[in-house]
Amino acid sequence: MADEPTPSRDFAGLYRATVAPLRRYLARMLGDPAEAQDIAHDAYLRVYRSSLGQTAAKPEALLYTTARRLAINRLKRRSIAPFTREPADPDAASSAPDVAQEVIARQELHDLEQAIAELPPGCRAVLLLRKVELLSHREIADRLGIAISTVEKQHARALRLLRAALSPATTTPAIPATQEGAGP
Repeated sequence: MADEPTPSRDFAGLYRATVAPLRRYLARMLGDPAEAQDIAHDAYLRVYRSSLGQTAAKPEALLYTTARRLAINRLKRRSIAPFTREPADPDAASSAPDVAQEVIARQELHDLEQAIAELPPGCRAVLLLRKVELLSHREIADRLGIAISTVEKQHARALRLLRAALSPATTTPAIPATQEGAGP
């Protein structure tokens, strides 16, 4: 029994064996060594936390899959341009449509966040793991300890509930419509 490696020693060995190749892999994928190091760190933490009390059959594959998903998420976030207000064009008649669009977009985001918060806990967990962490149904089932068919049903139910909550008939417009020509 004394010769048996502890999980922390196993993980330390995995770290030593994979840290340099994983960082190179991520640096090629992301184009930034500092960002690659950050993602690698997050991947090691996630794999370590998920392996506590159990031994993964293929820890290196789990590590690379986790790192790849984290890198893809980072690339997606990077591709979404942050909202920046451009200087007002003096020739433009009015910037009201831009302000109105911003208000509507903020309201839609608020409505979505509220609808997600109101989902049943199981549906919400499955939806966030699927759409935010980009896990497969099998990976979600493994993580939550439930059947794949349950994951599929919870995911479908979450989407159905969100569609119902966000349908135009159930949402109120952020800016009330005004009638042309109606005045005091």
